[in-house]
Amino acid sequence: MTAAEQAQAWIAQDPDPQTRAELEALLAAGDDAALGERFAGRLVFGTAGLRGPLGAGPTRMNRVVVAQAAAGLAAYVLSRADAARPTLVVGYDARHNSAVFARDTCEIAQAAGVRALLLPAPLATPVLAFAIQHLGADAGVMVTASHNPPQDNGYKVYLGDGSQIVPPADADIAAAIAAVGPVDALPRDPSYTVLGDEVRDAYVAAAAAVAGPGPRELVVAYTPMHGVGRDTAERTVVAAGFSPLHVVAEQADPDPDFPTVSFPNPEEPGATDLLLALADQVGADVAIANDPDADRCAVAVPTPAGWHQLSGDEVGVLLADHLLRLGVAGTYATTIVSSSLLGRLAAAYGQPYAETLTGFKWIGRVPGLAYGYEEALGYAVAPPIARDKDGITAMVRVLELAAGLRAEGLTLVDRLDEIARRFGLHATDQLSVRVEDLSLISTAMARLRREPPGQLGGFAVETVDDLEHGSDTLPPTDGLRLVLAEGARVVVRPSGTEPKLKCYLEVVVPTADGVEAARIAAASRLDAIRSDLSGALGV
Repeated sequence: MTAAEQAQAWIAQDPDPQTRAELEALLAAGDDAALGERFAGRLVFGTAGLRGPLGAGPTRMNRVVVAQAAAGLAAYVLSRADAARPTLVVGYDARHNSAVFARDTCEIAQAAGVRALLLPAPLATPVLAFAIQHLGADAGVMVTASHNPPQDNGYKVYLGDGSQIVPPADADIAAAIAAVGPVDALPRDPSYTVLGDEVRDAYVAAAAAVAGPGPRELVVAYTPMHGVGRDTAERTVVAAGFSPLHVVAEQADPDPDFPTVSFPNPEEPGATDLLLALADQVGADVAIANDPDADRCAVAVPTPAGWHQLSGDEVGVLLADHLLRLGVAGTYATTIVSSSLLGRLAAAYGQPYAETLTGFKWIGRVPGLAYGYEEALGYAVAPPIARDKDGITAMVRVLELAAGLRAEGLTLVDRLDEIARRFGLHATDQLSVRVEDLSLISTAMARLRREPPGQLGGFAVETVDDLEHGSDTLPPTDGLRLVLAEGARVVVRPSGTEPKLKCYLEVVVPTADGVEAARIAAASRLDAIRSDLSGALGV
């Protein structure tokens, strides 16, 4: 079937006049290239669910693709649930078409024999993750593209334990989706249940209770980055006993176009400029940014040289150290691309440590999880609340720690320095290459496998682990781990959600000459490794 014929068939089943009109215009113009692009395969349903640009055709996010996903997921849940009528809870953010995709999901699931529950408004992803276990649901869907650009949307699937799907569930659901016929023939039932505020109220109460007794004096600047986190974050922080947040006015309300940021990700350069300006203005002790669906948490602190945004590893280690000092027992987990320091911290306090593949779909499933984090600003400080990264409970714990340190005349940086003096300075960084042509990523990975470097940045490469084959503790994944001399390390892998090749670097520097001297040495070593690695990859 030609792309034009596929487009005609798509138009016949598409309930969305906007995407129908998009294809009709391309057909009328005879734009075979654009049609071919839209029908060159389909969005892959994987362990991150679905994510991609909005638009018509199977390679885009649209109402047909979402209807197919909803029908396939409903079939999967029905085939495995113990209850005669299993339950699916659905949440959504404020991106373009999120509410429509959520309602479509509920109508199709309800008609298929699944009891569909819809959260009452655009809410943070952690609220949906919490709702699954709170309501005893068999599965959950969050319609969000997290921190992706405005033109994207996504479809994140959880199972009844509150964790994101992992193999083989992803393949089984994908097979059920592939078996769905034309979506205009799917029955729909609008009698699904729209929940009230009770779920968010229960989440706020649970998240606020994460903070134990202690000091609360703290001035906090905050941005939800045009996303859906503000109301829940504000209520949680006040319920936990802290003063109201100083919120960046220009970014306070949900806006799917993200007009003040070029890329709505707190890790991106410039994304937190307005936050740091507000923090300076109000004399904040700490500045916090959530990403648009509030599952990530960025932290910035004042220094003599101005505001400094902490890395995900720095925040991850601060939170782990805080919980360990409080006596929180259980397994402390992070990913293969995060700092090795967490393992040393856990060992020092006699707690189990686990290392997983990247993503909270793996961290959330660690048995006995007490705390998990990934370097991409994701933290699970309260797994019983949400077995996923949660930017709001993470913020509560950061504020608890910062307020306690402030009462002692100390700062978050002082605590980082203390940890470095005890364990050595573990400094991390990234080399991230965004590409238009995805084949460049596979070419670079093949080159590195074929010709791994003998040294990087003056450090001998002692071992090369090809993660494609898996191990006793890790399932297979497309990645390489290079262990260097003196505790340095490099992990290279394709991004799972963006067209990027990502390289994660770590060096460990003794602090005998002082922490600041170690930081200077670490920066130089990371620069040298990055330069050599870029050459080895050919990018």
